[in-house]
Amino acid sequence: MLEFSELSKTWIIDVDGTIVKHNGYKIDGFDTLLEGVKEFFATIPPNDKIILLTARKNEYLEDLKFFLKNNNIRYDFLLTDMPMGERILINDRKPSGLDTAFSVNKNRDEKFQLIYKINKNL
Repeated sequence: MLEFSELSKTWIIDVDGTIVKHNGYKIDGFDTLLEGVKEFFATIPPNDKIILLTARKNEYLEDLKFFLKNNNIRYDFLLTDMPMGERILINDRKPSGLDTAFSVNKNRDEKFQLIYKINKNL
């Protein structure tokens, strides 16, 4: 489990296979929220920012927004047409030594589980 400081965070979260069934919108004709996603999003503090990204074409954007709204999945930014390759985050370490970049890879379409706790000593 990752330990985070009390500082506000930026969450960068992939959509397909991470929070919804991978390609469900193509295979089934609709999206399906994965188990645990609502509970996980409920743990994200209101001051944190959430950036969702997907390789889906922009033509599917409005349907995805509608789905997310109907499932009470909040986000601040939603990016489409992202490359299907690796996603790389580069950030600086605070002078205190606090790491400011983390990465989590979960298995496609598996339950979304709590991955962090807040450490008031960081």
